[in-house]
Amino acid sequence: MKKFTRTLLSVGLAASLYGASAQADTIKIALAGPATGPVAQYGDMQKIGVMAAIEDINNAGGINGDKLEGVIYDDACDPKQAVAVANKIVNDDIQLVVGHLCSSSTEPASDIYEEEGILMITAASTSPSITEKGHQMVFRTIGLDSLQGTLAAEHILNNVKPKTIAVIHDKQQYGEGLATTVKSALEKGGLNITMFEGVTAGDKDFSALIAKLKKEGVDFVYYGGYHPELGLILRQSKEKGFNAQFMGPEGIVNSDLAKIAGEASEGVLATAPKSFDQNPVNQARVEAIKAKGEDPTGPFVFTAYAAVELMKNAIEKTGGTDPEKMAEHLRSNPLDTAIGKIAYDAKGDLTESTFQVYQLHKDGSKTAVK
Repeated sequence: MKKFTRTLLSVGLAASLYGASAQADTIKIALAGPATGPVAQYGDMQKIGVMAAIEDINNAGGINGDKLEGVIYDDACDPKQAVAVANKIVNDDIQLVVGHLCSSSTEPASDIYEEEGILMITAASTSPSITEKGHQMVFRTIGLDSLQGTLAAEHILNNVKPKTIAVIHDKQQYGEGLATTVKSALEKGGLNITMFEGVTAGDKDFSALIAKLKKEGVDFVYYGGYHPELGLILRQSKEKGFNAQFMGPEGIVNSDLAKIAGEASEGVLATAPKSFDQNPVNQARVEAIKAKGEDPTGPFVFTAYAAVELMKNAIEKTGGTDPEKMAEHLRSNPLDTAIGKIAYDAKGDLTESTFQVYQLHKDGSKTAVK
């Protein structure tokens, strides 16, 4: 792939540097995701994981003596801003990216990285369409919606066994894609979906939706989307006496769900990456993160940590930071990481799923459902 200069879009994008000023022996890694906006908490998880990995690597002597430096780019989980961020990363001549986070931002940004020969590893984007384009520079450290949605459907069919089910989504690529996968899998399993509808991200009043759910006698709701909207739906449902069981994806696994929904968040089901902070091999990393006053339990903390581990190994094994050589190495060389052994298929997707079913609690914690 031949790099060429792109015109930087004129937008107000904030980039914050971590660590020492860039030197000739500094390898920069861009962290692209939401630093602002309604789902900035997920960007914080990514930052915690990446910066922990960078610190650990630098404290151990760096990579062949070179130190890593993280550079934060805020896309606010907005597709247009993500394109601007990707172009700024190109302009800043950074060739390694951890991100983006929201699938709707990752997909358009990945096209730019592929064109410019930049290596991207997303620790959070789960939409299958991102890697269905045949890109060679795009990888993940998280499973696909097709796997997550199927796991959710299997749990609903085998364990919950609801009588009347509704599938709701936020009309965005991530949420609607997951909801569609769950709906299809449930129908194949013999369940009839009473409602399949979308809400608008950012809405605050869900009275009409709740009234319809009550009228239809729904006893189970699968929600595809993020925690801000679901938190309000849960709280308003409790206020209006609607007591169905709710379930969602990793986009709702955030302590702020409990802050928004209060007691109504107790018992909500969710699929999310396994709790890698509970793995004994990560305990030193967990304690180091806690010592900074940061939370190591977020679903994207260790998937982001693993992304940096993969980059480190690829640099060491290929003898440099050529993104194409690194990508070739990643595709054919499995690696033991903080989230277990990572191996890729031809599309850059994990060969094994990392998802598990959890029950969420009103104190913001979660427990695995066996």
